[in-house]
Amino acid sequence: MNKFDHQKGRHFNIDEVKIYYEEIGNPDKPVLIFLHGGFGNMEDFNSVVPLLVDDFRIIGIDSRGQGKSSLGADNLTYERIQLDIEALLQSLNINDITIIGFSDGGTIAYRMAIESSIKIKKLVAIGTTWNIKDSLSTEEIFLKITADSWKAKFPESFDSYQRLNPEPDFEKLTKSMIALWLDRTATGFPNENVSKINCPTLIVRGDKDHLFSMESVCEVAGLIDNSVLLNIPFAGHLAYEDQLEIFIKTLKQFLNEQ
Repeated sequence: MNKFDHQKGRHFNIDEVKIYYEEIGNPDKPVLIFLHGGFGNMEDFNSVVPLLVDDFRIIGIDSRGQGKSSLGADNLTYERIQLDIEALLQSLNINDITIIGFSDGGTIAYRMAIESSIKIKKLVAIGTTWNIKDSLSTEEIFLKITADSWKAKFPESFDSYQRLNPEPDFEKLTKSMIALWLDRTATGFPNENVSKINCPTLIVRGDKDHLFSMESVCEVAGLIDNSVLLNIPFAGHLAYEDQLEIFIKTLKQFLNEQ
């Protein structure tokens, strides 16, 4: 099997929360982690992972509260999800990784690359908000989101959640996600701390991404040494799907460079 399917994985238990993960690909190759976006799950990357399975030991992780992972009682923050992922990887005796993160997953990847017990060899951030000021610029949109409005606009997302989640409570998850996106504290966005990232970083943006501006992507690329910027034409927030061929060609070159 060369895709994530939510059938062959396991749960990692941390603080009474179950974090679901799956491994595919070549177990003898370097580890590549996939971190999905908000309200998503690891299957969101199934257009990409079959093209990488021969060259990597691939691990997909459902973030706390999403996919097949439970939410628990703690506040949902980027820091909390980061700690979940680090604990999971340590339990697997994995000490160095490459990360591909989309949207929220990229924010978590940035946090890990700044300061983590896990060595980050390379980082790919797609459609990733890194500064609270970007999130606050769309605060009005976020505050209008309700469980019902999300279900109406993204029924497949809701159906997947209901089917997969061990403790489904979509109302609670929706409120938790909005709080996550608008977290102004140190548990949230890395902000200018991204300048501490020293691993090779590929920053990807769709040219029509309404959540991640051209000004912001240029700013973060300027703050991170050894970064490469890919602004993909005719693509939105889901840039890696909207223009898969362009994304994969650039991604493979980035991953293969020494």
